Parts: sequence; structure tokens; C-alpha cells
Amino acid sequence: MESQSDTANSMPTLGCRADHVGSLLRPAGLLEAMSRAREGLIDPETLRRVQDEAILGALDLQRQVGLGIFTDGEFRRSWFAGAWSESIGGLAPAERPAPAGPAGWRGPHRELARVALGEVGTSHAVVDRVRPLRRLAQEECAFLREHAPGPFKITLAGVVSQALRWYRPGLSDRAYPTLGDLISDLAGILRAEVEALAQEGVSYLQLDSLVYTIQLADAAHRARLVEAGVDPDWLLEQAIAADNAVLAPARSRPGLCLGLHMCRGNNRSAWTADGSYEAVAERAFSELRVDRLLLEYDSERAGGFEPLRFVSKDKVVVLGLVSTKVPTLESQDWLLRRIEEAARYVPVERLALSPQCGFASTARGNLLGEDDQRRKLELVVETARRVWGDA
Repeated sequence: MESQSDTANSMPTLGCRADHVGSLLRPAGLLEAMSRAREGLIDPETLRRVQDEAILGALDLQRQVGLGIFTDGEFRRSWFAGAWSESIGGLAPAERPAPAGPAGWRGPHRELARVALGEVGTSHAVVDRVRPLRRLAQEECAFLREHAPGPFKITLAGVVSQALRWYRPGLSDRAYPTLGDLISDLAGILRAEVEALAQEGVSYLQLDSLVYTIQLADAAHRARLVEAGVDPDWLLEQAIAADNAVLAPARSRPGLCLGLHMCRGNNRSAWTADGSYEAVAERAFSELRVDRLLLEYDSERAGGFEPLRFVSKDKVVVLGLVSTKVPTLESQDWLLRRIEEAARYVPVERLALSPQCGFASTARGNLLGEDDQRRKLELVVETARRVWGDA
């Protein structure tokens, strides 16, 4: 398998071929403890003990199904990007949505998604210069370094998605005259976090970005950008530059794999964007300096594989073909056909397989059960073994 820095080769072959985006369904006991902690009924130390126990269970699940790369299921987070608002100063609660941020959920469960985001308190605005109050993922890394059965992954939400959600003209421009100024400061914070994680022995760093496939690939969101005065071409350039700058300190670390997941929204089995990667592929697929692109291809909303023709030869494409949004188990024959179709544009030796997104980007998770989750992870592993072997 080719890789820009050869870091992907340092992980077990199956760990590379059978990937997963990161979050897992929280057990009922953990959800209850999180709720009690929000209400002030248990202290942070008690919550941490429940989280530790749940993470050990998640690691065992991943080991049992045969995965070779491990995460903590994002069990210490209220949602996939929760570490940002909990770790950054300069924010204040905001009632009105950001003009250039994501707008609305789609699908039959969109109301559940709206309620879930309200529960975890995602609406903030930048009102002062942003500054780190604590590390974003130090505790996650330390626990995984001690307990993971093998190489482990830390996921980090990208900075441009956060900037778009937090920038409010009339509030934020008192501290940041332009959106670009805020992006620059947030990138500096995340770059420092990446540098620290690299020094602490993380095996795999993954950025989760909404901007490529929501604001830039979905026609309605793209129009919303323009209406807010943001040039989509400028934003694409900003996103690529910021993601590359953030990951730069990790690129020279032997054995560290770098990935970027492009998400269309994943909350209570709802989504927020449709559209092919074609709008961003020519630049993003060639200019992003990562080892792996984790791309969602679980439904027709993603369009065809044609944009993969722009993927540079130093990258692996992780095909997110197994849906985390529905309990129905995909057919392995269908997965094999889809992998064969994608191989028309990227050689099969530079492909891998995963679920399309996490199973629980917000704490309450998608509308499927833990047995469904296990079967889907097992299917990813079994299919990877069939296509690429177990050597």
C-alpha cells in the first residue's frame, strides 16, 4: 500500500484495510451517567470511572470483531466535536444560527437530530480571542496508550467547520475582523494539539471535516455560503491550507498515519447534505497532505466514484460503504461489487473499507442497536479479509 509518508504501512495490514471512523454507540449505563453528570447528580470523577469501564468494553468489542485499529468510541465526548467548546475560551452561548454554518437536518429522523444537538449544547459564538483552556484529547490519548490492544486512533474535528459555526458578524468581528482570522487562530490551537499527540505516541490521527461535503458539495449549503458573503473557492482554499497546517507537525513522525474524513452530517440517523465529491475533488483529493481519505459512499446521496480519479497516488481511499444510519446489514456481494467499481479509479491496493461514519456522532447515537453495530463491524473485517487478505 502506498502512503505519502509510509506511515500507513507501519500499522497491521488488516488495521489499514478494515477501518472505522471512530464513534461507537454509548452503552445505556454511560448515557445515564452522562445525563446525571449534566444534572449535577454525580461528580466528574464518578463519570470518569463509568467512561473508563465503557471504553474498556469498546476496546474489547473492537478486538473481538477483528479490527486492528482502536478508538475509545468517543465516549468522553458529548458529540464528535464536543472537545472544542469544552476546551476553548472566547466563546459564549448563541441563540441564532451562524449565517454560514450548517442549516437543518434531513431525512425521516431530522427532528430527533435537532433535539439531540440541543441536548449537547452546540450553539456558541466567538465573542473574544479564542484561547486553549485545556488540551482537547490528552486524556483520551493517555487512556488508549495504556489500554488499547494495538494501534489506536484519535479523531479531531477540523477547524474550518468550527469557525463557520462560531463566527457571527456583529459579535465575532469585534475580536476577528474576518472569518479567515478566526480560522488561523483555531488552526494554531489544533496544530499544537496534534504536535502533542504525536509526541505522546498516537498511532493514527484523523481529522473530521464537514466543510468539504456540506458547505462546498451540497448546492443548498453552498448557496447559503454565498448569501453570507463567503466565496466557496476561497473557503476551499482555506480548508485545505488549514488542514495541512494542522497536521504538519505529525507528518515527520515515523509510524503515525494521518487521515481525513469528509462527513455529510450524522446525527440520530439524519444527515444534513447531499452531493457528489466532484465540487471539491480536483483540489482536495490531490492537495490534502494525508495518508488516507475516509469517504462516505453508503447511499446514492454521495454520487458516483468518478471523483476518485483526482486522488493522488500517495493516498489510500477508505470507502465508507457500510451505513451506520440503518440497522439493515449490507450484502457482502454488494460491497465486493462496489469495491470493484471504485477500483476503476483507484487501484484496489490503495483502497480500504469502513462504515461511512461513526455510529454515534452525538451521544444518543444512530437508530440501530449494539448487535447491529457488531454485525456491521464484523462485515467490514470479513470483507477486508476477503479482498486484501490477512497477512
